[in-house]
Amino acid sequence: MPIGAFARRSGLTSSALRFYADTGLLPPAETDPVSGYRYYGPGQLARAVALRRLREVGMPLAGVEAVLGAEAGEAARLLDEHVARIVDQAAAVREKAAVLRSALGKEEALPLGAVKGPVLADAVEQVLTAAAYEPGTPALAGLRVEVDAEALTLTATDRYRLATRTLVPAEGPARTWAGTVDGAELRAAVGGIRRCPAVRLEALSHGIRFGLGGRGDRYCRLVPEDFPDHRLVLSSLGGATTRVTASKELLLRALEEQPGADAVLRVGGHGLTVGTVDDAGPRLAVPATVTGRALRVRFEVTTLHPAVSAAIGPDVLLDLRGHDRPVTVRSADRGDLTTLAMPAAPAGTAT
Repeated sequence: MPIGAFARRSGLTSSALRFYADTGLLPPAETDPVSGYRYYGPGQLARAVALRRLREVGMPLAGVEAVLGAEAGEAARLLDEHVARIVDQAAAVREKAAVLRSALGKEEALPLGAVKGPVLADAVEQVLTAAAYEPGTPALAGLRVEVDAEALTLTATDRYRLATRTLVPAEGPARTWAGTVDGAELRAAVGGIRRCPAVRLEALSHGIRFGLGGRGDRYCRLVPEDFPDHRLVLSSLGGATTRVTASKELLLRALEEQPGADAVLRVGGHGLTVGTVDDAGPRLAVPATVTGRALRVRFEVTTLHPAVSAAIGPDVLLDLRGHDRPVTVRSADRGDLTTLAMPAAPAGTAT
């Protein structure tokens, strides 16, 4: 096929194909000796697409040549090494940018208080289990931080789950403040935060600075997009109709042993069971204390399992409100971490 047609099918421009032909990475199958027109065969398409994708992830030409010429296992190893280098370079750039910010001028900072590093790190990891990356909605991958005179509240949501945890800072803030912190940058900072006895938080115009004492500072940028109105969700929940207290370990085990993507919780006077949607599979009994009316609620395992897993302590408390209302998952003895999980729609209904 002529170079133009091959360019359209491979996603490479004609000029890029000429360049890769000249470097020897992708020579044409045939070149007209009179006109100089280049022609490519269908068998070259897979190599062209792989070449394009490797360049899209920043692979240098020498690396591209090595990957394309390697066996599958070796090619995967080379790609992993390249990604690791990119991640390390990004971390180094982030650190240098933080130093550069300070060098450009003293930016006015708002003190947000101090929190024990291990406690803050645990809270960030627990709450971020409810975050999710979605193109076009970066706020869903972030962590909402709200500070007032009494508490530091962390919240994340992917619209199907919502997790929130409240911490009491050792020192109160200068005033109330709220912002959404980039989740990826915060995850990268968790290791340093965890090793610091006390972390001082300061709000800047476009980010949060975590003061780690002798370990230096970590800076995480703010996401400018609006965070979902989680306070409206929390205030409109209404009271629970059924309350269940169960072993976290046994409930997780029952969810893990379900063969399908969904699991059905049946709650009643005889306790709690976890079974399949069609009732054909095993129905596993989980010892539990139940108060309120009987319910049958269907959940996606990928929604309920992380909500239960993130709970603090050996027991979890489930507040159920019906088959189509969010369930609140809390620790039975500590209520400062709360997760909401949406049930799955019953079969045959719109989601």
